[in-house]
Amino acid sequence: MLVSTLPALQLIYDTAPIGLACLSPDCRYLLINQRLTEICGISIEGHLGRTVRDCVPALADSVEQIVRSIVATGEPVIGIEVAGQRADQVEERSWVTYWHPLRMPDGEIVAVNVAAEEITERKRAEREIRSARDAAETALRHLRDIQDTLIEAEKLAALGRMVAGVAHEINTPLGSSLTVASTLQRKAEQFAAEVARGNLKRSTLTGFLELVSDASAQLVTNLGRAAERVQSFKQVAADQTESLRRSFDAGELTGQVLSQFERQLRVRDIAFSLHCESNLAMDSYPGPFGQVLTNLAVNAMTHAFSDGETGTINVSLRAVNDDHVELLFADDGCGMAPDVERRAFDPFFTTRRHDGASGLGLHIVHSIVVDRLGGQIRLESLPGAGTRFQLILPRMAPDRR
Repeated sequence: MLVSTLPALQLIYDTAPIGLACLSPDCRYLLINQRLTEICGISIEGHLGRTVRDCVPALADSVEQIVRSIVATGEPVIGIEVAGQRADQVEERSWVTYWHPLRMPDGEIVAVNVAAEEITERKRAEREIRSARDAAETALRHLRDIQDTLIEAEKLAALGRMVAGVAHEINTPLGSSLTVASTLQRKAEQFAAEVARGNLKRSTLTGFLELVSDASAQLVTNLGRAAERVQSFKQVAADQTESLRRSFDAGELTGQVLSQFERQLRVRDIAFSLHCESNLAMDSYPGPFGQVLTNLAVNAMTHAFSDGETGTINVSLRAVNDDHVELLFADDGCGMAPDVERRAFDPFFTTRRHDGASGLGLHIVHSIVVDRLGGQIRLESLPGAGTRFQLILPRMAPDRR
């Protein structure tokens, strides 16, 4: 055969760092180098003149199909991977092969050149990478499960703080109502006794009626405040536990949620101001919206005004345009250093872990604002100059299916 008499081609075969072979159209070995004989362990002389089916029967069907395709179409076939395990070797070895037609000057295909590059190490590395990736994905899923559990715990903790605040807010008007009712009961008994004795005076009747009128007004006012607090808490609690979508007024909801912190702010001598435009209708998720407000308030009390420091929290809500509202939550507390500000939204990052902080508060805020409410959040802070959160939220939240 002509190819066996070309010195240049033989030199390439002898010196090539990859496996090379030349097959006749009937899949007989015309040339092969030492490197390619490692696939089956047969010598060069043992290959020449013999068919692929004789030397490598496990690969014969695939090789014959490739050769037939090249002879029929004249098109090369590249990137075919071959794997096998010789009887005298324990580990399976892999190659990637490239098949090109060898033509005579008149274009006739007289043979097929095969180049095979061993990729055993690459395959081993790929398996190790896949194994490491699978392990990493498993760890990530486990971490996300833990994170979800901690987020739910954080929500329950926030709800617990809200319950404590509501309990105090309800206790005050109910305590006043009880005092008024007790006084009214005692006066009613005295009045009944005078009526029974038959010596009721006009002044006594007038005084009793005035007392009843005043007591009734106080009872209505105090019980109304308590009922309002209970209703507000019921709605906020339902929103935060169910996270259902509904239409609501953003200003009203903001007031309801932040009112739960009035007592804590008073006790810590932190001034609080809230300015909300009216008629800020939203079709969104009031529970997550309230969770954002709760976490921002807790974050300010925990970090901005730690160690008994006092200051001011300013919250404002306004319409940016027909489709978006802007929520500004700012404090004049201690502020953040640049490295803390940069990592503020990272999960589990906190500067007060020794005080029991989970490092999830602002991460939850960012996740809710961006992923659930479809908004944007921006943080600005400087040491000693306070912290400012700007949230731009769509009035109609995107569907999250």
